[in-house]
Amino acid sequence: MMRLSKHRTLPYLSGRFFDGISSGLFMMALPWIILAEPNMGTFVAMTALACTATSFVLTPFFSTLIDRHSRKTLLVVVQGIQSATAAVVLIIYYFSSGSPWLLAAAQMVFWVTSNLAWSTNNAFTQENYEQHEYASISGKQEIVMQGTTLGAGALGVVLLQTWGMLEFAAFAMAASFIATLSYIVTPYRQQLRNSQSIPFIQQLKESKDIFAKQPRFYAFLLLSCLSYPILTFLGKLVPIWFSENGVSGDWYAGYNITFGLGSLLTGVFLAKLLALTTHKATIQYSMAVVGLTLIGMSLSTHPGYILLFTLFFGFFNALNRIARTNWMHHTVDVAQRGRVEGGLVLFSTSVQSLSYVIIAMLAHFEAIQYGFAIAAIIVILAVIMMVRLDGTDGQKQPAYT
Repeated sequence: MMRLSKHRTLPYLSGRFFDGISSGLFMMALPWIILAEPNMGTFVAMTALACTATSFVLTPFFSTLIDRHSRKTLLVVVQGIQSATAAVVLIIYYFSSGSPWLLAAAQMVFWVTSNLAWSTNNAFTQENYEQHEYASISGKQEIVMQGTTLGAGALGVVLLQTWGMLEFAAFAMAASFIATLSYIVTPYRQQLRNSQSIPFIQQLKESKDIFAKQPRFYAFLLLSCLSYPILTFLGKLVPIWFSENGVSGDWYAGYNITFGLGSLLTGVFLAKLLALTTHKATIQYSMAVVGLTLIGMSLSTHPGYILLFTLFFGFFNALNRIARTNWMHHTVDVAQRGRVEGGLVLFSTSVQSLSYVIIAMLAHFEAIQYGFAIAAIIVILAVIMMVRLDGTDGQKQPAYT
């Protein structure tokens, strides 16, 4: 059994490794190169808003596809699209025709497909592994993901200062291509066999019923999902704050590295952390600490303090996300996992869209420093609502394991 698990895990983690490199390069580093031109803070924020709006529209269809088709095939297709996108950027810059609009379009492709890959990976993990393996594979996934996605984002900023866009795009293209090959050779224990006998539209409409049957359980999960839009909010807020305060790109690279390090440490200690208490309690205290770190960031006047709080933010943000994902592995029907993920993504992308409007307004009024305090207030309110949900009697919910 252990040998079979390793046979599944090594190529799968290799795919996630190179997927993280390519996605990190395009999603984390490209905004910084766009900000190299003056007065581009609003453009970066509005580009992110367009990306989240597109993801929002496509999410219900993507989530239903996850519950109808081979999740392995979807992972392969996503990497093929990303590799082709990087190739297009390479070709256009080779002919000296690049522009911020091209980079924004490339970022949108990576953004939308990465969201599809994220939900697909969660469903793939639940389907392809046994329950007793979930904590172990989640820890390994976190180590790989944070060691690549955010590490690659930091690397990308440095590379863009030393390389040109040609080398940058070629590197991302190669990484996506290797990820494609890795997913192709990953053994897959497909459990969804008869889902395509149900009409697509019927499955799409069933998404609402799934959430309506267990409202408090999913309300708790939705509040936990706020950590993701807060993360992406900071991903745009911090570089704009650094840029407006004359902070060098090295500090922004340090921000990405520090966040990745905090999350990586979560992966290392994950099995022990999840064994300490229930998934529900882990989510609650992790969100509370995330709120405290955001308060610390709002009071920081030096980038060094931002990085210090980012280390703790990265650790507990990852712990919250992984505890939620593992809780869903144990409680959500594998045949409904894609649509459940889709519902959570719809909520998080809605909040993302609102957050980028806030960033655009703050950048316009030159008040970007207040963004940290706004994020802190939102998370603290979410924790209070979680406590109230936990203490409210209602219909029987899935066991809080």
